Amino acid sequence: METYKFHKTDCGVDFLLNVVHLESADGTYLKKVPFNTDFFEVVFFKKGNGQLILNHQQIELADNSIVFISPSQKRQWHFEENKEQDFTILLFQEDFLNEFFADKLFTYKLLYFYQLHFPVNMMVDKPLIQNYCTFLTEIKNELTHTKADSVHIIRSLLYYILQKLNREYATRNHLDLEKENNHYAFQFKQLIEVHIKDKQRVGDYAEMLGISRISLNTAVKEQFNVTATHLLKQRLLLEIKNYLIHSKLTVSEIAYKLNFSEPNHLMRFFKSQTGMTTSKFLSDSEHQLYSQ
Repeated sequence: METYKFHKTDCGVDFLLNVVHLESADGTYLKKVPFNTDFFEVVFFKKGNGQLILNHQQIELADNSIVFISPSQKRQWHFEENKEQDFTILLFQEDFLNEFFADKLFTYKLLYFYQLHFPVNMMVDKPLIQNYCTFLTEIKNELTHTKADSVHIIRSLLYYILQKLNREYATRNHLDLEKENNHYAFQFKQLIEVHIKDKQRVGDYAEMLGISRISLNTAVKEQFNVTATHLLKQRLLLEIKNYLIHSKLTVSEIAYKLNFSEPNHLMRFFKSQTGMTTSKFLSDSEHQLYSQ
């Protein structure tokens, strides 16, 4: 499976940020093949017809909708032929964004990225999608016609868009934005993305953070309303599903890669979390894919 790397914009400034419209997407989004990226994407659909397979989840594309995609997520676009498509993509790299806003955990505080429990898409009103696209056009203009103050304008527009989306996402999914941000909870989420293949115990992460397992669990529960163990298991489960669907590795090879002591342990874990065997999951996933 191909991984698309971020290419710096030709704007005279070292931004790891871009705004791309359908016409200039180089056909990437029109290929019915799975791929992933090393950057975030927020896709704004004025017109959308078809489906997106994101990891193992099928998302119906619709007019006036937004899709949030995190780095390394496997995706496969299935646009309906002879149907109108009109979308704009905001894309950026994580380290750039965290530096841009002087907050190393900024992307982890946006509820729609690295999301395991709620939808990674949402419907919005037509005027709202128009507003977002207007701001995206302004960002693109600043990137391609850079002036001395462009960095400030881009920063303000980008911050507005991402935070406005965060508020909208929280409202639609009944999430609490009023909670005091708990840095240990967000750091835990960040560390999981880096170490999920070699560390599957909450105690390992507590040790890396220099706090007790109880303190870490309390922080995660207060911030995300789930236990640290639950969050860790869900992320591990997602990793297993990705290997099953998008690699040619056997269950034994996947177990080895994810540091399970035996393949049987992986299979028991998978069944306890999903209620099905890995074989049944693969069979269902293939049926879903070929029915597109």
